[in-house]
Amino acid sequence: MNQRLTPATALLLLVPPLLWAGNAVVGRLVTDLVPPITLNFLRWALAFVILLPLAGSVLRRGSVLWPHWKRFAVLGLLGVGCYNALQYLALKTSTPLNVTLVAASTPVWMLGIGALFFRQKVARRQMLGALLSIAGVLLVLSRGEWAALLQVRLVIGDVYVLLATVAWAFYSWLLARPDDPPELRNHWAAFLLAQIVFGLGWSGLFAGAEWTLTEAHLQWGWPLAAALLYVAVGPAILAYRCWGLGVQRVGPNVAGFFANLTPLFAAVLSAAFLGELPHLYHALAFVLIVGGIVVSSRR
Repeated sequence: MNQRLTPATALLLLVPPLLWAGNAVVGRLVTDLVPPITLNFLRWALAFVILLPLAGSVLRRGSVLWPHWKRFAVLGLLGVGCYNALQYLALKTSTPLNVTLVAASTPVWMLGIGALFFRQKVARRQMLGALLSIAGVLLVLSRGEWAALLQVRLVIGDVYVLLATVAWAFYSWLLARPDDPPELRNHWAAFLLAQIVFGLGWSGLFAGAEWTLTEAHLQWGWPLAAALLYVAVGPAILAYRCWGLGVQRVGPNVAGFFANLTPLFAAVLSAAFLGELPHLYHALAFVLIVGGIVVSSRR
């Protein structure tokens, strides 16, 4: 794993937050069409179907996957079964401001979990980078008025996002461990499909509980179909591919700072689709977040 951030790797790590920003917008738009946990199950079921022709051999009896099934069951639980399900669930009970604010703690969780569970040292530049990055996110969330942050009140949805962030930090650190057979690690579709097949089991259980314990309903139609196609191909397949490759190249600590670009991309998408033009504080926040990435990745 090379800790040096190259322009090619930086471009690779820009793709996931852009697609995740679109995922948040789409997830919010379809809250009345599909239950949140069911949405997560359907997106990964569609992703499974798309990847099956590319890497279906990894599921055959005798594949190198099965001796490592416990590891991929954990990856599937954290990255497929929990992360987005918790985020979609949070959008039902919390405000976008709170959801993004709690998710902005990703670099801190990356550093803390790496130090506590994976014996990674936290350098001063990484802590400084985390502070710069979070300051940039807070600037966006407060719309340039810091007093707005004092009015934030935590609800159960914020707890869901916090759990999602912790799950994503563990998932990213597990990705960085070179414990997988080369046949899996070097074949991106097989590596992702190996996670999805177990993740579908977890998300299927969670979706079943959702339909049992709540008054869940589906409203089928072209809007939902288009949303499912986007969240399956973009935030699921492409974003996970780029994120996994980026984490392998520079490690979770550096990659984690790129996740904080998601609110900025969300602001750009809001300008494009909702007519909300960016302001000066968006540019200042961009400088802070990019500054955090640069500081944290320097040797």
